[in-house]
Amino acid sequence: MSTSTILLTVLGIAVFVFGLLFSIAWHELGHLSTAKLFGIRVPQYMVGFGPTLWSRKKGDTEYGIKAIPAGGYIRMIGMFPPGPDGRLEARSTSPWRGMIEDARSAAFEELEPGDEKRLFYTRKPWKRVIVMFAGPFMNLVLAVAIFLGVAMTFGFQTQTTEVAGVQKCVISQNEKRDTCEKSDPVSPAQAAGLKVGDRIVAFDGQKVDKWSVLSDRIRDTIGPATITVVRDGREVELHPVLMKNAVAKKDSDGEVIPGKFVSAGYLGFAAQTEIVPLSFGDSVVRMGDMIENGVDSIVALPSKIPALWNAAFSDGERAADSPVGVVGAARIGGEVMTLDVPAENQVAMMLFLLAGFNLSLFLFNMLPLLPLDGGHIAGALWEALRRHSARIFKRPDPGPFDVAKLMPVAYVVAGVFICFTLLVLVADVVNPVKIT
Repeated sequence: MSTSTILLTVLGIAVFVFGLLFSIAWHELGHLSTAKLFGIRVPQYMVGFGPTLWSRKKGDTEYGIKAIPAGGYIRMIGMFPPGPDGRLEARSTSPWRGMIEDARSAAFEELEPGDEKRLFYTRKPWKRVIVMFAGPFMNLVLAVAIFLGVAMTFGFQTQTTEVAGVQKCVISQNEKRDTCEKSDPVSPAQAAGLKVGDRIVAFDGQKVDKWSVLSDRIRDTIGPATITVVRDGREVELHPVLMKNAVAKKDSDGEVIPGKFVSAGYLGFAAQTEIVPLSFGDSVVRMGDMIENGVDSIVALPSKIPALWNAAFSDGERAADSPVGVVGAARIGGEVMTLDVPAENQVAMMLFLLAGFNLSLFLFNMLPLLPLDGGHIAGALWEALRRHSARIFKRPDPGPFDVAKLMPVAYVVAGVFICFTLLVLVADVVNPVKIT
């Protein structure tokens, strides 16, 4: 590896780490701003974990950066309500009860005179929901802003109606060959005189300017057709006779389904690809697809653990859609900077990587499990439901929902997350996902 490649890799990693730190700080800023808005005291706002590298106190909040850029947090006074007896220091010989009491005690350990009215648990459930949702929401806002901005200004690699190549013969796409045999018929495109560089602008008299539309028209036609192409600045009409052939099956979004084929009309040419900026509407649709794919990926995480284990500890291949951690994403960022592509392509790829990371932060944190933000949101919503039901049925107010009672479950969930994170870390080091 050359010195320049090493330097570019380090630069890419540094750029990603900076983006990571900004995303974490942005997330915690959502929690901090809404907590202060509702009068909750926040003693700490920290980016990172581990030893503190730098900090400064302003007002009643200490702002700082820690050594490990793997997350961040804010400390809010009174995250959990006191026990039934109103005490904070009660102890139990039960390890599960001990976890609950430790969490409850930690929530009040920095209590100062006058904080009685600045406790998190004393706020109405809807305010607590806003405080806990604000962090992930900031990541969603950042992901959408980056994605739409890049999609509308830079664009995506998109197939166009320009001809990149003409197939000489008809070969079923489910056959694993690309060489013509004597028995193969001449392709309709070749027979009609379609040439590389032609841009198809109309099909059977109807204008087409998108590959998706042209592809559907071709698939729906078997027999004679008229296509209009622009060649050397002038329009030329061609009259191919489209044939039935086995072609790749598409899903409802127009994406090819690997290994699936259907019988449809066939012309026989390859479409040129180029980077095309998207309209606002198309960008929103793409963003929606990205969110849907993100949700599907979160749901599919458990099913990917065996393959991830094989990739980390045996000779298993690392799938392109394998879960990637911070280290793996940083390596991808470094790899992006070494690609032999224009600088604007590198910038766009880094921004898309950052957008994907922020979307993952949003989706992951919205899981209704403690200690994630979604777990606290679920607790506040459950409290609101209990209190509302009590009012309807004229029962005594049940009081705040004691989220601290769920801390044993939170420790189990945290343990599972830590094990999964370590597995991903090992895989990212010994068998990383690569983009080249």
